[in-house]
Amino acid sequence: MTLVSTISYIDRNTLAVLIPTIMRDTGLSVEQYTWVVAGFSWAYMLANPLWGRLLDRWGVRAGMLAAVGVWTLASTAHAWAYGFFSLLLLRIVLGFGEGATFPGALRTVVQTLPETSRARGTALAYSGGALGAVITPWVVTPIFRAYGWPAAFLFTGAVGAAWLLWWTYLSKRPELRALPAVEAAEPISWRDPRIWAFVAMYSLGAAPLGFVLYTSSIYLSRVFHVAQGDLGRYLWIPPLGWEVGYFFWAWYLDRQAATHRTYARIFTVGLFLSLPFALLPYITSLPLLLFALFFAMFTTGAFIVPAIGYATLIFSTRQTGLIAGLGAGSFSAVTAIVLPICGRLFDRQDYANAFLLITALPVTGYALWRWLGRAN
Repeated sequence: MTLVSTISYIDRNTLAVLIPTIMRDTGLSVEQYTWVVAGFSWAYMLANPLWGRLLDRWGVRAGMLAAVGVWTLASTAHAWAYGFFSLLLLRIVLGFGEGATFPGALRTVVQTLPETSRARGTALAYSGGALGAVITPWVVTPIFRAYGWPAAFLFTGAVGAAWLLWWTYLSKRPELRALPAVEAAEPISWRDPRIWAFVAMYSLGAAPLGFVLYTSSIYLSRVFHVAQGDLGRYLWIPPLGWEVGYFFWAWYLDRQAATHRTYARIFTVGLFLSLPFALLPYITSLPLLLFALFFAMFTTGAFIVPAIGYATLIFSTRQTGLIAGLGAGSFSAVTAIVLPICGRLFDRQDYANAFLLITALPVTGYALWRWLGRAN
């Protein structure tokens, strides 16, 4: 599951790494590009809870085969994209398939690990996303230099096909073939404010993550004048902070009592660590900017893994797939809404307001979590 989440972020991040050249070749503006990302994000949002329900009922074996098959075909087809509408359609299909990634990961963690290891297991399974974002620039940039950007998408398709072959063999193991077998529980009530507290904390707290992933290449290209062929030297640094953050916050969480107070303490620390993000447009040193982006993505880990732990503390593990789907899906919805606004601001070179907008989202998420989660 770590590997499949790695592949999912290679597939989605290849476009982000190569977008300066793709924009030049296809005539896209930054705003059009962010609408392409929004199309992916809306499809991903809707697909996450759908796949979560299916995986909770049917298990991970067949569900992950179907999902990865769909998104592998869509990722490969990017090699023949020729403009805004073709990219938008392919990103929508890709987003639908990738909606199974984190519900499948969390479902597998719950079925195969004891409760005392689940936070670290979740971090490991989810960390493939950060790992994929780290390695994508190193992998796709040499392919781009040698063969052009369409070849990079053919590569992503080949990697997905290889995973499908391995999963066909690996998923024959009894614990993966089995349907979910965990304690019974009442279904989640959509009137329960605590589920919306979880959604607010996860989606808004993690908002800087999507912003950095999808706009860093454009910002480095336009503000620091980094050429497309050199972006791979730098774009792995910010998501490395995401990877480190996942394991740091999960390690800390597994060593604490799973109480509302524990989660409140972590969220509060994450809130204060996220505030300096608004100052990034005023940084003129490239090394300092890269460190600041690294730190910003490290901080998002204080909202993602603990938010999942908070939800599984309140609701039964029978709802694991749905919980994961709601978290990742709501994060994708926030990205879909906010990123086109940021794209318009980038087109106007109004970077300060774009970063300020993103900084305000974790603050809003924390406030909503405190208000909606008061039932605890």
